[in-house]
Amino acid sequence: MATVKKVSAIKNSPQHLLGIQNLSIIEAKRILTEAKSFIKLNRGSSKKLDILRGKTQINLFFEPSTRTQSSFDLAGKRLGADVMTMNMGNSALKKGETLIDTAMTLNAMHPDIIVIRHQDSGAPNLLSQKVNCTVINAGDGRREHPTQALLDALTIINRKGNIEGLKIAICGDILHSRVARSNIYLMNMLGAEVNVIAPKTLMPKGIDNLGVKSFTDMKKGLDGCDIVMMLRLQNERMQGSFLPSKREYYEFFGLTPEKIKFAKKDTLLMHPGPMNRGVEIDTKLADDINVSLVKEQVELGVAVRMACLKLYCK
Repeated sequence: MATVKKVSAIKNSPQHLLGIQNLSIIEAKRILTEAKSFIKLNRGSSKKLDILRGKTQINLFFEPSTRTQSSFDLAGKRLGADVMTMNMGNSALKKGETLIDTAMTLNAMHPDIIVIRHQDSGAPNLLSQKVNCTVINAGDGRREHPTQALLDALTIINRKGNIEGLKIAICGDILHSRVARSNIYLMNMLGAEVNVIAPKTLMPKGIDNLGVKSFTDMKKGLDGCDIVMMLRLQNERMQGSFLPSKREYYEFFGLTPEKIKFAKKDTLLMHPGPMNRGVEIDTKLADDINVSLVKEQVELGVAVRMACLKLYCK
C-alpha cells in the first residue's frame, strides 16, 4: 500500500466488481447473503448447478496464485460455466503485447466473465473499459483485493454472527497489502473498529485517514481485539530495505501464543495465505483449530466467489 492518499475513483457498475471502496453496504451485504446460500451446497455430495450454464469464464492471472485462482476456477465450474484459465507466463505479453491488446483479443472471443489478477493497480478498471463482459478484480497491485475482504467478512460472520461492534486488528505489511486496504474499507463499512499494526517502515503515511487506529506496538494494538488478521510480507513488492531481518520481524511483529494473549480470550486468527511460518506466525498457532480460521477462509472463499460470479454475470 504505497499511499493512503485518495486514489482516483474506480467505480463498480452493475456489471463489474472492481473494488470495495465504491461498493455500497447494500451491495456488500447482498454478496454475503448470497454466499451464505452456497456454504451448504459446497459441503454436500452434489455441488453442480447450472446457473451459469452456457457462460464462458476466463481467469486471467498475471501474478501467481493458488487460493484465489483455484477457488475462482472451482466457483465457475460449480455454477456450470465453461472455465478457461490462461497461463500468462507463456502468453503473448512476453512478446510485447499490451494489456489493451490482450483485452481486444479476448473480447473478440465473446467471454461473459473475465477474472483478472494483475501486478499493476488499476489494471482491472482499464480492462473493464475495453471489453463487453463482466470484469471481477482478483487483486490489482497494492490497490484492492475485494473478494478476499468479502470472504474474510463471511468467515467472521460465520463464527461471530456479526461484524458490527467487533474490534479487528490487521497486522503486518500494511504498506504493500491490497488485502489490508480492502479489509479496512469493508470492516469499517460493516461497523467494526479497526486497528492496524506494523513497523514504521511498513506503515503507510496518513493511514489514520482511513478510519483506523495505527500502532507500532503489538501489545497495544492487539488489546481487546476479537479478530487478529495477519498479513503476508510482500517481499516481491519491496524495493529497498524495509526490515532489519526476518528474525527481528518475528520477534516484534510475528504472532505467537504469547502475543495473542494481549487480545481477548476468545479471539480468532486469520491469514490470507500463503503463510510464512516462523516469520509472520507461529506454526502451532496457525494450526490450532480452536483459534485459527485459515482453513475456513479457504473454504468460504469458494462460496463468496460463486456469489460474485452469479450476481455480476448478466
